[in-house]
Amino acid sequence: MKQNGIRRIIGGTVVLSDQVVVADVVIVNGLIQGIYPNGDVPIEFLSADVELIDAQQLYVMPGMIDMHSDAIEREIQPRPNTSFPLSMSFYELEKKLAVSGITTIYHSVSLADGVGVRDNEKVLEIVDSIRMHQNRRTMIRHKVHLRYELTNLRGLDSLKQLVREKRIDLLSYMDHTPGQGQFHAPGAYEEYMMKAHGYSGQDAVEMIEQIKQWQKQVNWPELKLIAAEAVQNGISVASHDDDSIEKIDQHREYHISISEFPIHLEAAEYARKQGLFVCVGSPNVVRGHSHSNNMKAIDAIRAGAVDILCSDYMPTSMLPAVMKLLSHGIPMCDAVNMVSLEPARALGIAQEVGSITVGKQADLILVEVYDDYPIVRNTIVSGNMVYQSGFYQNQLIEEPAHAYT
Repeated sequence: MKQNGIRRIIGGTVVLSDQVVVADVVIVNGLIQGIYPNGDVPIEFLSADVELIDAQQLYVMPGMIDMHSDAIEREIQPRPNTSFPLSMSFYELEKKLAVSGITTIYHSVSLADGVGVRDNEKVLEIVDSIRMHQNRRTMIRHKVHLRYELTNLRGLDSLKQLVREKRIDLLSYMDHTPGQGQFHAPGAYEEYMMKAHGYSGQDAVEMIEQIKQWQKQVNWPELKLIAAEAVQNGISVASHDDDSIEKIDQHREYHISISEFPIHLEAAEYARKQGLFVCVGSPNVVRGHSHSNNMKAIDAIRAGAVDILCSDYMPTSMLPAVMKLLSHGIPMCDAVNMVSLEPARALGIAQEVGSITVGKQADLILVEVYDDYPIVRNTIVSGNMVYQSGFYQNQLIEEPAHAYT
């Protein structure tokens, strides 16, 4: 597929923000020029010079925007004490993201004064690596989501510098102090530290005591000033693991506009009523429950308390989660908006991406539903085909009864 030029996507089932229509989509120089139901395109787009892309029996959706994915951490360090080069990790993960239909990724890195990929110096190295690749040839759009652990007192100056220099695109404040939030259950934090970061039981206990001491020293006024500067610099600010109305009210004073992973339905509903965007994880939707025994995402979605789905730790779960929502009676447009238009709105990029709209960037995915499972056949970014797949037809295997729904 040539760079730029004119392309016409033919006969796809196009998922717009408010309706689903069989139409042709015309792309001119990377932008969406028009959506033409029933193939009724202007004559200038019928010439032999127009590149044709057959989308019959495929959904044409906006490329997905993943505002929270720590997959980069696992790509760099798949196991404790086992690290791979940053460039290798970047390029290998990028391929997986394009295959999954993600066209804009907010790489989530944790400035947590931890070990491995969450060591302060390592995090700064990862951020700089992502920023370097942003200015090079890439398959998809890459951005940085900095997750700042409030008890990381030594990382405060680095946070201020990253915000001041606009080296990040999204900031979230986290408090993983045991006894509240995600780790409210006794022993939950110790178990996490041992499984995720290779701590011994005694080391985990000692770390918990240290964290509790650091929590008492958090500089709240300074964090409020940093958040204000972030917003002024066009960086959205999110909270994390909200577990009470009081905490949400406190967070609103810190210029927070997004609530990530509220712990229970009451918190999700209250955050939404206060005008916050509410984000839950797509793995929760696919699996039907939280990995940490918190709120079921589908309960909050049915209650109208969720705006955004993110991949959290598994990018391949986003598109299956969208299809899972359809089985729960969520309209197609609403389900797709949760991985496209709504995150774009929350992150301040909806003027450029997030929906199939005339004048926006042509970030699109073509999706086949085969055996009731969604498969990305094409990923297009700014009008350029960055991924395309076919299949091997095994004649000995019967076709599923419902290859397209």
